[in-house]
Amino acid sequence: MMLKDKVALVTGAGQGVGQGIALALAAEGARVAVTGRTESKLETTCELIRERGGDALPVVCQVKDEASLANCVEAVVDHFGGLQILVNNAQEVPLGELHQVTDKAFIAGFESGPLATMRMMKLCYPHLKGDGCIINLGSSSAKRWDINGFGAYAATKEAIRALSRAAACEWGPEGIRTNVILPHAKSPGLEWWTREYPEQAEEFIQSIPQRRIGECEEDIGRFVALLCSEGSCYINGQSIAVDGGQSLIG
Repeated sequence: MMLKDKVALVTGAGQGVGQGIALALAAEGARVAVTGRTESKLETTCELIRERGGDALPVVCQVKDEASLANCVEAVVDHFGGLQILVNNAQEVPLGELHQVTDKAFIAGFESGPLATMRMMKLCYPHLKGDGCIINLGSSSAKRWDINGFGAYAATKEAIRALSRAAACEWGPEGIRTNVILPHAKSPGLEWWTREYPEQAEEFIQSIPQRRIGECEEDIGRFVALLCSEGSCYINGQSIAVDGGQSLIG
């Protein structure tokens, strides 16, 4: 129960990595606000948490809408009485070669990624002061030797890493730690890609030293819980690949 009495807000927690993180935080004693666009998916995650004896609150939130973000944070603080952990996971993914990525798709990736991340960090900042922890989601796509088809997506994720480093430096003196994880996990999107492109997927898996893709809760979620705990109280401003050793972050 590393996170007993802590309150966590996880965006995009209705499925995949976000759901895995929410479940892992709750397993360590945190009360979790589960946010996302689809209420039914949020209710599913909350029910899983409650079945295990945890406390969860579903909050419908559109991360590209500034007012929706503000209402979300207000609802969480009103319900739980505070907030100590913020996990920015939700983002639309602009994939494709540069000639294929439309302005609309790239703007959506930017608005749901770095812009939403910065807005949420600023909205949560007053509540996180003193003993707060921010975990933002990056991607190792920018570290690939061949970034073909990932340029626009990697650009939005690298912006998140830059904002995270700034927050770590600016808010560290006020007791707020900010870190980034770059995960490989069995998200719905990755599972779809694995089914549709089995040869590429097998080549991808063979490039991972541990020869497997991470589990959303057991591998990614539990590491996030550790990063949010007292055992990681001196870890700040770091980008950490949670990917079985595939990436070299320099």
